[in-house]
Amino acid sequence: MRIAVGLEYDGSYFKGWQTQKGLLTVQEHVEKALEFVADQPVKVYVAGRTDAGVHAALQVIHFDTTVERSDYSWIMGANSYLDVPISLLWAREVDEDFHARFSAKKRKYRYVILQRAIRPSYLAQQVSWCYYELDEALMHEAGQYLLGEHDFSAFRAAGCQSHTATREVYSVQVHRQCHFIFVDIEANAFLYHMVRNIVGVLLAIGNKKYPVEWIVEVLLSRDRTCAEVTAPAAGLYLMEITYPDKYLLPKLSPCSPIW
Repeated sequence: MRIAVGLEYDGSYFKGWQTQKGLLTVQEHVEKALEFVADQPVKVYVAGRTDAGVHAALQVIHFDTTVERSDYSWIMGANSYLDVPISLLWAREVDEDFHARFSAKKRKYRYVILQRAIRPSYLAQQVSWCYYELDEALMHEAGQYLLGEHDFSAFRAAGCQSHTATREVYSVQVHRQCHFIFVDIEANAFLYHMVRNIVGVLLAIGNKKYPVEWIVEVLLSRDRTCAEVTAPAAGLYLMEITYPDKYLLPKLSPCSPIW
């Protein structure tokens, strides 16, 4: 049978999602926890690989198994084994045509910026700190130029392995709550460092270093060197993954004091 699982994790503890020899990764710990419950090897497939330091409020994986366990047993058994900041949220048996990555229709990321003069303490690994003033209205206005299908080569990292830089962005929203500025971006898929590179450009516009229309110049250049620096990983969260309704996957609201 094929099992889909939703999970959350604090990325600051890990060197990214994908298993790498000698490094602490999310995939390695999740597979070991599920193997503890299944009492057999488990190989998981993920909706989207997150980088070192990037968090997930909702990540989705799937795996195939020949053993029968209740949804409750998969979740509670794996969570009892985990001694790192990863929590499995739900488990569901799904049709064999389901694939955590290829069945996904949309992905949504949130970037959280703490904009104040004093650096953060307990939130240091959960937010990106900006000590200078930002105009979130200008950032939001600039983000609207990214809507639609475009070649996002100017926002992809050098190590990106995707065969094409074309992506479709459905929504870019920037808003403020007190000292926090939230950048929400939803697209069909994302390139390596795409969100963090977009945020880097939005920060420069919010600081009035460049005009709003500069983001169009960057986009059309298809040249990564024309953009700003990559925003830090600490502020980035994978928030939501949208699948066809036929899979009946649950949707949970993220639970964190900064949402």
